Amino acid sequence: MKTTSILFAFMTAVFLTASCGRENGTGYEPVDYVNPYIGSISHMLVPTYPTVYLPNSMMRIFPVRTDFTGNRLNGLPLIVTRHRSASALNFMPYTHSGGEPFALPPDMSLGYDREKTAPYRYSVYLDEMDVEVDYAPSHQSAVYGLTFPPDVVPCLIFGSRRGELNVDGNTVSGFQPVGGETKVYFHAETDVAPAQTPVAAGDTLMLTYPEGTTRLGLRYGVSFISVEQAKKNLEREIAGYDIEAVASAGRRIWNAALEKISIEGGADNDKAVFYTSLYRVYERPVMLSEDGRYYSGFDHKVHDDEGRPFYTDDWIWDTYRAAHPLRLLIDGKAESDIIRSYVLMAGQSEHGWMPTFPGVSGDSRGMNSNHGVAMVADALAKGLQGFDTEKAYEACRASIEERSLIPWSNNIPAGELDDFYKAKGYFPALKPGEKETVRGVHSWEKRQPIAVTLGTSYDHWCLSHLAQALGKSEEATRFLRSSYNFRNVFNHATGFFHPKDRDGNFIPDIDYRISGGPGARDYYDENNGYVYRWDVQHNIADLITLNGGNEAFVDALEEMYNTPYGMSRWEFYNTLPDHTGNVGMFSMANEPSLHIPYLYNYAGQPWRTQKRIRNLLEQWFRNDLMGVPGDEDGGGMSAFVVFSQMGFYPVTPGSPTYNIGSPVFSHVRMDLGNGACFEIEAPNASADNRYIQFATLNGTPWNKPWFSHDDIKAGGKLTLVMGDKPNRAWGAAEPPPSAEKIAE
Repeated sequence: MKTTSILFAFMTAVFLTASCGRENGTGYEPVDYVNPYIGSISHMLVPTYPTVYLPNSMMRIFPVRTDFTGNRLNGLPLIVTRHRSASALNFMPYTHSGGEPFALPPDMSLGYDREKTAPYRYSVYLDEMDVEVDYAPSHQSAVYGLTFPPDVVPCLIFGSRRGELNVDGNTVSGFQPVGGETKVYFHAETDVAPAQTPVAAGDTLMLTYPEGTTRLGLRYGVSFISVEQAKKNLEREIAGYDIEAVASAGRRIWNAALEKISIEGGADNDKAVFYTSLYRVYERPVMLSEDGRYYSGFDHKVHDDEGRPFYTDDWIWDTYRAAHPLRLLIDGKAESDIIRSYVLMAGQSEHGWMPTFPGVSGDSRGMNSNHGVAMVADALAKGLQGFDTEKAYEACRASIEERSLIPWSNNIPAGELDDFYKAKGYFPALKPGEKETVRGVHSWEKRQPIAVTLGTSYDHWCLSHLAQALGKSEEATRFLRSSYNFRNVFNHATGFFHPKDRDGNFIPDIDYRISGGPGARDYYDENNGYVYRWDVQHNIADLITLNGGNEAFVDALEEMYNTPYGMSRWEFYNTLPDHTGNVGMFSMANEPSLHIPYLYNYAGQPWRTQKRIRNLLEQWFRNDLMGVPGDEDGGGMSAFVVFSQMGFYPVTPGSPTYNIGSPVFSHVRMDLGNGACFEIEAPNASADNRYIQFATLNGTPWNKPWFSHDDIKAGGKLTLVMGDKPNRAWGAAEPPPSAEKIAE
């Protein structure tokens, strides 16, 4: 029997104050800078959501409406089970005038005003019913406070969407299906007993309370195991209906998490962007352990967690780039537990494949490639332990070699297109006018042959490193060789990665700005050829060679930023709606672009990286409702902002190195755990002073635009002397490392 639950240990760890934090002298705490409404109005597709939750906790909610500008709330949420998805188990306060028959209202929506959101608290005024709502979450439970006018009959309407609801006195419980065999359960209690028999209709019921009740408390627990476990989760976390107590505890937990990185200098808006971005990184994955057990959507069973928390809900295609590397630095224990969870998922699944989009109901296999291997390779390269590396390697290898490379294909084994890739070293495009005949190719997502070829080349490089670390030298050599497959689709005549047909011919008449149909998916994916021109994260040195050397490489980067739409904006975005946040043909709005501004470091002109990073942060990440340029994807893009504002970035997950950019703040302190602290000092950094003049690392003069994980893992200090004009010589001589060379 466990004497201490995983959840208690989790809460205790989060409550610990960062060992190398520093008072900011303003009276503000980090959570005060978080603005959940940043990005709530989308530039084109999906906005961010003002989500209320504790770090990496199962309990999450956000307002139930079409978007931030929606005029009505479609009820109040009890839990959001997947990032960015509709809430499950909604309820709705309702007022009834006495003397009339009790019936469900015809309009199940709410007019509202005066909405306020903090990470740990939510409140809103339901103006048409004159009801005040207050809410605070814990990890697997939450509490609502509802204030009604004195002359009405208060009502609560619960909906379970094809689920089940039960009432017993002042208790409501039930479940809702959330995908496949997975269900989310809840147990709710009110501090006032209902006055009448519930009114029920299908999966909706209405409870009425004594007329004149002006204050009604609702507390509830949630579970993926059972109603009984939901009740236990509630009783473990919330004793009464005191919203202030729950919110105060949540505030302390948030400050402890955000204080893992303390900052000084910069404007208040810079701090708001920084801490809001860091808050979003903590949304996912969510910890599912409930009193030492967890439900897995991969085999639909309840497992013993063996004393370590189990996590899910992650879009690794988005988050491997920066969110996982950031977590590895500030919470290596959690990152180790997360990777261990994904290895367990692979073992619980039918084929043993590493998940790519793990969720509460299993793996959805979104996007292209199998970048779970990058997450594992990065952890191994940086010395993270606590998971079975042999099982992780085998799950990653199988997910790349035995699972189909076809985008958005879930449990499809490798087939004819995969055989072609293994034989020819590239994923073939359809010829103009050729009909798709391969089973499993999604009618909308298409083949995405360049995205698949480049992404798989990188995955093979990551596999080669895993194999080498495990002593599998023959496999390591084979995967290193296939990591150069990106060369097979490079068009030397144009300098772009160019789709090829089955016969080895380049597809004719390609416009790298717009070709490929909706989202350019016939050839690329969500982004155009200009963005995918740089999608070789593991081997920038070879990419520079392909482009003709440093000067030609820099010229090509500059060309991208200077290339106009060549058509009306509506025509461009009608085809490429994900490709927002444009600077020329560069898109700040999508994850394959995140490493691109740092590539000047590899070509002898780090000052251009410094300039570009600061410009992009100022242009596209702001403390306002449109302050995120595209789909944020639950930490994927936000981690880029956190890293870039601090002044460095992991261009190549799997390589224990970081590129230096341009710090926004004069002082950054990152708690690495166990008392170790990494600091970045740039005392004269400002909006004007964005160029590095001179640097030291751990007291030694530093003339490289990168540093290694070993340089900082035990703590250290990077000092950057900044100025308002570039020092073109600094960092120009020694570029960051790239992939190992292969024998020609």
